[in-house]
Amino acid sequence: MVPKKPRGLNAEEKHLWSRVAETAIPLSPKQRDKNSGTKLVERKVPEQTFDPPRFSVGERSKSNQTRPFVRSDPPSVQMDKKVFKKMSAGRLSPEARIDLHGMTLDRAHSALTGFIMRANAEGQRLVLVITGKGKRRDEGGPIPVRTGVLRQQVPMWLSQAPLSPLILQVSQASQKHGGLGAYYVYLRRNR
Repeated sequence: MVPKKPRGLNAEEKHLWSRVAETAIPLSPKQRDKNSGTKLVERKVPEQTFDPPRFSVGERSKSNQTRPFVRSDPPSVQMDKKVFKKMSAGRLSPEARIDLHGMTLDRAHSALTGFIMRANAEGQRLVLVITGKGKRRDEGGPIPVRTGVLRQQVPMWLSQAPLSPLILQVSQASQKHGGLGAYYVYLRRNR
């Protein structure tokens, strides 16, 4: 098989190419356009201002050494402490509950929003949101699966609008009501 000869550029294509070549930044200032023989326009490239940290193999970075470990404390109690203590011990029974097991994130988010808004409109104070503990097994796929996606997302959803103004306190449920796989949501009074 005989290789094809490359076809040349017509006048319109040469004009278009020259306009593109004017905007290009050459890799080295001595490069020339081989087709036209004209020197490309030299442009100054700004010098790199970022100086990466220097360290030897085996040496720890200084940023990790200067930061002390800070334990994140649980959020403060916003409600009556006696009622909170009873609620945490499981001695208060929830007035309503929602089970989000098996739902997708989108469906669970909309179901949770509707549930909290209805409970608030009905004057309920303590509701139980069941998320489940999440999968504990590795499915063997190339992408790791987070365990308990709903369990991680629900507290975030509850702390954002439109639900956050309706909620006084969110805490993990007692073992009696689901433990790690459920949350107590204590709602504000309707006024």
